[in-house]
Amino acid sequence: MRSTMRLIQSLVIATLLTAGAAQAQKIKVGYWTSGFSLGFGVVMEQLKFAEKEGLDVEWVKFAEVNGPTRAIVPQTIDLAFAAPSTASMSIAADGVPVKIVLATQIAEAQIVVPAGSPIKSIADLKGRKIGMSPPGSATHAIVSSVLEGNYGLKATDYSVVPGNEGRLSQFLLQKEVDAASIRSVTIAQMSEDVKLTRLASVVDEWKKLTKSNAAPILAVTIVHSDYVAKNPEAVARFIAATRKALEFGSKNKDKVAELLQQAANMKPTGAKAYASQWDGAYMASFETGDVDSLKRMHAIRKAAGAAKSDPPDAAFLTGPYQRSKQIK
Repeated sequence: MRSTMRLIQSLVIATLLTAGAAQAQKIKVGYWTSGFSLGFGVVMEQLKFAEKEGLDVEWVKFAEVNGPTRAIVPQTIDLAFAAPSTASMSIAADGVPVKIVLATQIAEAQIVVPAGSPIKSIADLKGRKIGMSPPGSATHAIVSSVLEGNYGLKATDYSVVPGNEGRLSQFLLQKEVDAASIRSVTIAQMSEDVKLTRLASVVDEWKKLTKSNAAPILAVTIVHSDYVAKNPEAVARFIAATRKALEFGSKNKDKVAELLQQAANMKPTGAKAYASQWDGAYMASFETGDVDSLKRMHAIRKAAGAAKSDPPDAAFLTGPYQRSKQIK
């Protein structure tokens, strides 16, 4: 009898140990520690959302926006969190064995002019200088397609002054451009003395152009095909963690600001302005409409000569996202 009980106990312990080992799946996650991927990444890492889903995470940080995308090719990392959507689709189109499994960042921006400008509508931008992200970027493709599709403004009807967010705000303040497409977080972090007039929301204009409710997507989560083939449950758990982190950030913006001050050395005012834009900047979705939005964005870049081929349909893997919905 005792030997039977010992055997049963041994089997139970072995089962529990096996289950624990299976839950503690190792995964190397890379993200860019600047730009707008910073906030989401900091919340995920500092509050250990992925670890709470039973993952053993090694966080690999990159100082350059395309660092995670490049690192996934030789499998230096398993998963790139908030990787640029354009670069992700481009490497998939080039045959790199990666899967896009989640949309994480909205290509949010406002088209603005200085207060008191004679420009009162998008139609008035004809013949003007517009500051925006450089040609080839996702945001540039989206804004230019919106201007043409919704307002009939072709690329030859205005001049583009390219730059990053900091440069674009400077161009606008120094009146080197007549208008600019800049993110709401940049506007929120500007001095209260700066007065701007908003002409349009790029997200709203994109939905109008595409006749859908799907937002334009700036960043996605990509995973190496080998890793997801061997560890589909780990990827689903990471996505579940991302969805929970998204909800947390939406409900706890003061905590997000606190984390940004601690982990990114942000000043209180800037951190609060950053956190206040959480709902308009981040997402954690991979529905059919999101996939369609990504494909539409890539088609626009391809038509403009910024891409040569299309990513295969198999590169858009929705299974882990659907599985994540079942993880409570």
